[in-house]
Amino acid sequence: MTSDASPNPDSVPSPSQAHYKPLRVWPALILVVVIVLCRYVPPFIEGASSQYWYVPVFFPLLGSVLMLIWWLAASRARWFERLIGLFGFLVAGAVIVLLSHASMRGMISTYLTVPLGMVGLGLGALLYRARPPKQRVSGVLACSALAMSLTLLLQSHGITGDYVFDFHSRWSSAPGAGAWAENNAGAPKTPGAAAAIDAALATAEWPGFRGADRMGHAKAPKLATDWKANPPKLLWKKAVGAGWSSFAVAGPYAFADEQRGPHEVVACYDLATGNEVWTHQREARFDEPMGGPGPRATPTLADGAVFTASATGVLQRLKAGTGEVVWQQDFKKLSGREPLPMWGYSASPLVVNSLVIVYAGGAGDKGVMAFDAATGEARWSVACGPESYSSPQLSKVLGEDTLLMLTNDGLLLLDPTTGKVRLNYEWKFNGYRALQPTVVGEDVILLPTPMSEGTRAIRVSKKDDQLTAEELWTSRHLKTDFAELIAHKGHLYGVDGSMFSCIDLETGKRTWKDGRYGKGQALLLETTDQILIAAEDGRVVLLQADPTAHKELTSFQALKGKTWNHPVIVGDKLLVRNGTEAACYALPLAP
Repeated sequence: MTSDASPNPDSVPSPSQAHYKPLRVWPALILVVVIVLCRYVPPFIEGASSQYWYVPVFFPLLGSVLMLIWWLAASRARWFERLIGLFGFLVAGAVIVLLSHASMRGMISTYLTVPLGMVGLGLGALLYRARPPKQRVSGVLACSALAMSLTLLLQSHGITGDYVFDFHSRWSSAPGAGAWAENNAGAPKTPGAAAAIDAALATAEWPGFRGADRMGHAKAPKLATDWKANPPKLLWKKAVGAGWSSFAVAGPYAFADEQRGPHEVVACYDLATGNEVWTHQREARFDEPMGGPGPRATPTLADGAVFTASATGVLQRLKAGTGEVVWQQDFKKLSGREPLPMWGYSASPLVVNSLVIVYAGGAGDKGVMAFDAATGEARWSVACGPESYSSPQLSKVLGEDTLLMLTNDGLLLLDPTTGKVRLNYEWKFNGYRALQPTVVGEDVILLPTPMSEGTRAIRVSKKDDQLTAEELWTSRHLKTDFAELIAHKGHLYGVDGSMFSCIDLETGKRTWKDGRYGKGQALLLETTDQILIAAEDGRVVLLQADPTAHKELTSFQALKGKTWNHPVIVGDKLLVRNGTEAACYALPLAP
């Protein structure tokens, strides 16, 4: 008996096809989607960038590892394909990383290069899934290498305030890459100013980080509130070295720290023209891939001198008139701190009672250190938490001058003259704190904490000569990171996640949340109940400090590029800077 049915030639595998199967691609496609979603979606979710910053940083890498496991164990590729694919990916990745811009190596290769390669591998598997093995593995490797090679076109300028890497063309200028040298080459110096500078320091209007009390309160005249009709007048703008230092101001002179090539530089500028009066340079460079290069701390003007603390842990006293070194102390070495803090030393020095005080974060009792302001000799030290980017702060607490130091362990209240611990309030945080404690009245202190922890209010009291503290509230409605807070008339203003917010100081409850300024820094204009924000994108924004609603009055574009530095207002002069440029504007006054 015979059958009329004959087999369809197309349904019969050829001799070569009989030895291999099409790839099982659905797991790879799921992983491609997961990698892309984890990499790009969190920045668009309110609050996710600060609370879940690790998702775009580590989850794409985890997806990449799972993709390799799929390729080796579940792809249906033949064993020679799997091994050649693995070896080829490793070789291609290594070559591409070596050829990439220096800023794209290290951590960024695991953040971007490897996940791109795995996305390319997954898509290549889809395109070549039914090809013969040699063609298939060649096609998959080509797609993976092509995807990774996109990083050859890029360089990194660190991260934004939302923990997203800031990528630019490979051929663009990096922050502080040398434009300052060209800019300052033809700029006239201002010689013979030493006596005038010394005199100006006696009544410095803005003597250090966030002003005299580190609270960010400025006494400015009443400003016009329509900057489109009456824009701020640009007095000067110039390229500067990299770094996140702010300005200290005394009379017609402004002081800042910068990174210029291999040197940390302290510069004194003429406030009217932007010309350099003097510079002091020391061979040292701090750089890391997320925050970028340069010093973080702001100079302090006190005792007729300029005190600076470098990102690498060197404290120095300079002559205010000339920039000559009086003394230097390597407090990193003295404190035994190893290694450097991840983001570099960021605490600005505090000068009080002829002592200069710095956060060292060293082992044992070398957490906070005090040195003789005249000679640089060590005077006292005390233990504190090992992770802090906050600065020592002098405040009135229960009528007494008290040194406040906020760290990952909590808040220390110290006698500024002896270093004796008056109160050790523990609120441990598995991370870092980078903001200043905010004192309200003389007994309430606000402790800002990043990520999902929020802000806590404590009340300090005294019993039997001992200070104690009780928690008033902890609010997750103000989860700031490194954008400072402003307390004013019973309310607290600052960045919650990625939006500007206001909470009630009595309860910690939110009254409003609106306005996107990135991780910009704010000043309170006390006399007019206004808040001036130097936004992360370089805008300067004027808000009304109104607890009932977000009221943006006016704004203008002051700088280009990522701006994390604190602004300064002295009279009607506004000083702003970032990692590439600085500018001085005359703000329009109200009639």
